[in-house]
Amino acid sequence: MELINKIIAVDFDNTLCYSNWPDLGEPNIPLIKYLKRQKELGNKLILWTCRVGKPLADAAIWCEKQGLIFDAINDNLPEVVEYYGSNSRKITCDIYIDDRNMKIEDLLEAVKKLP
Repeated sequence: MELINKIIAVDFDNTLCYSNWPDLGEPNIPLIKYLKRQKELGNKLILWTCRVGKPLADAAIWCEKQGLIFDAINDNLPEVVEYYGSNSRKITCDIYIDDRNMKIEDLLEAVKKLP
């Protein structure tokens, strides 16, 4: 597999774009700036969203207008598929950015509070 710094997968709705699916909304400027910088540093970007069909195409065009170019959309990078010999449904990446994620530290704290 080609040596790369990081693979970053990012969600669209309410993460990159403050939106109410299937509509498009305002850009998350700080996140977009961060992702552009990561790309400049040689990291790979994956758009990882539940959108399909026209809503996905609309999101991809919206991202391009923001200057975001992804190495893959709802798919693994070709070099990852080659390395593992298959294309898993789970995206292989180092960082997932999503408005619905939970840090493992927060989960462990929540478990401690269970009755």
